[in-house]
Amino acid sequence: MITNAASGTNVHEIASGIYRINTPVDIPGGPSFNFNQYLVADTEPLVFHTGPRRMFPLVAEAIGKVLPVAQIRYVAFSHVEADECGALNDFLAAAPAAVPVCSRLAAMVSVNDLADRPARALADGEELRTGKHALRWFDAPHVPHGWECGFLMETQTRTLLCGDLFTQGGSGATPMTESDILGPSEAFRAPMDYYAHAPHTAAVLERLAGEQPQVLACMHGSAWRGDGAALLRTLAKVLGAGPPAAAA
Repeated sequence: MITNAASGTNVHEIASGIYRINTPVDIPGGPSFNFNQYLVADTEPLVFHTGPRRMFPLVAEAIGKVLPVAQIRYVAFSHVEADECGALNDFLAAAPAAVPVCSRLAAMVSVNDLADRPARALADGEELRTGKHALRWFDAPHVPHGWECGFLMETQTRTLLCGDLFTQGGSGATPMTESDILGPSEAFRAPMDYYAHAPHTAAVLERLAGEQPQVLACMHGSAWRGDGAALLRTLAKVLGAGPPAAAA
């Protein structure tokens, strides 16, 4: 459903109760690009990624087609970056009961200073219930980047809110695909590699693969449905991370 004809902002349900909000953008002197946010519609609704601050009116308009923005309870994001949390305080102003949700590290070093309300800081492996949905936090430092980086896994639908993993350029016109996204995401990464290539990258990706995700909710490009474990393991090989080191 197109929610704003001028911008092309649109909203589609990609898993039961989980909605992808997509806005295509033109980058001056560069290729087209897109920003996605994900809304978990529930008793205590959660939004993952806020989008840049100037995009907030478009995102709020799209959310309003599913539920009132004022009902948002949790504003979560992978790491501190403008497209992840630039509109955080706009959400907190629009939703009186909303609180930021992030890693403990993010809360300590940035979010409790940047945000207008204290964060709900999640420990690695901690579960957050929004009603019928449960989301588990996974610390993922430097994967793909950001010391405080992490992801949420919705355990009922096996949807991994995977942030900047598998970023695809273009407009993101296809809400959900079962086609290859690794090839397009690697083609996008190649000219400006934004991965930290940390020593533990393989171990982080293997841990995520072990959760057997069936839907990958990418922040840029199409969401994807399929064998998420296999795709994450292939990504590790492509990155040259190799298999995780065996425990001593």
